[in-house]
Amino acid sequence: MGELLALRWQDVDLERATLSVRLNVQETTGRYILAEPKTAYSRRNIALSATATAALREHRVRQNQERLQLGPAWDNTVDLLFPNMIGGIMIPHNLAKRSFKRYLTRAGLPRSIRFHDLRHTAATHLLARGVHPKVVSEMLGHADISITLRVYAHVTPHMQQAASDVMDRIYGIQPA
Repeated sequence: MGELLALRWQDVDLERATLSVRLNVQETTGRYILAEPKTAYSRRNIALSATATAALREHRVRQNQERLQLGPAWDNTVDLLFPNMIGGIMIPHNLAKRSFKRYLTRAGLPRSIRFHDLRHTAATHLLARGVHPKVVSEMLGHADISITLRVYAHVTPHMQQAASDVMDRIYGIQPA
């Protein structure tokens, strides 16, 4: 969540469909700041899907309209993708406990879903559909692929069977 809330428009290249994670929202002495992530692995480039790119384009248009409506009240200092109502840093707790829960309700989803569950679900789906664990690990910013494999081990039984089926196809034996 801290990485998401620290994304600036300069970190996104909609033409190349990429984003760069360069900062994180961190709390220091009761205020929130943009700071570099703790590890080098957290600083990374991520390819965006066509769906995400289109959504970000639409989001930018809406945000620019909000910016114009607020005029000088809009905080132009950081140019965040997901700012608070006046363009500043959104407090992570407000996103997790207020905004996100409203979006879940609107979508007809249980309010018990945690924001971090989105990340976990995305990684699980990518691994289950055969995306290489190293790629998923890099997208998540994990320092080591073993972290990804340990956390998402529940996906591997299906992957093991898929690998076994590939071996059968390679050697001309059709799986039962």
